[in-house]
Amino acid sequence: MLEIIDLTKKYKSLTAVDGLNLTIADGEFFGLLGPNGAGKTTTVRMISTLTPKTSGDIVIGGESIDRNLISIKAKIGVVPQQNNLENEMSAWENLEVHGMLYKMPKEKRRQKIDEMLAFTELTERRDDLTKNFSGGMKRKLMIARALLHEPELLLLDEPTVGLDAAARRKMWDLLKRLKSKGLTVLLTTHYIEEAEILCDRVGLIDKETAETEYPG
Repeated sequence: MLEIIDLTKKYKSLTAVDGLNLTIADGEFFGLLGPNGAGKTTTVRMISTLTPKTSGDIVIGGESIDRNLISIKAKIGVVPQQNNLENEMSAWENLEVHGMLYKMPKEKRRQKIDEMLAFTELTERRDDLTKNFSGGMKRKLMIARALLHEPELLLLDEPTVGLDAAARRKMWDLLKRLKSKGLTVLLTTHYIEEAEILCDRVGLIDKETAETEYPG
């Protein structure tokens, strides 16, 4: 599903990602584990097309991002590290706008909204403004939004960062249910326990090494 080949990102004299190579199979839940500043978020941003790469290649579903940017974007769902919800909109409105941006037909869009709200246990809060949500609820809504257009690849950039222990474990339960659906997932985290609980395989990334993999 995802192949990363000699991926490099430089910001003037700073090399944020240096020659990363990685292959993730269809249906695999893969963890990219490393400390803050190791290049995890930069890697996710390059895969999601938000940040241009300096060199290397990213291939998703057999298509290179360089040659098929528009079609690639439709295959990806992204849950960024920072909250980027519309706080003055309700949960339902946030999902509705996302579905419209992806040009989902109205009937299917609203069916999927109901499904995603149920999956993330937010149905009862569908009409509440997201600014009144807890941190854990906002993360759930961001996952619902990322899944709405039925992507083939889901990118989770430290989805439990900033959550307390109880909220983190609830999020793990949600991600375990997501894993059971067979979606291909790339999770970045600096929690070893999180990677062990959720991932089929894990890649270690830091300033010393571009990749080391071991079974989850």
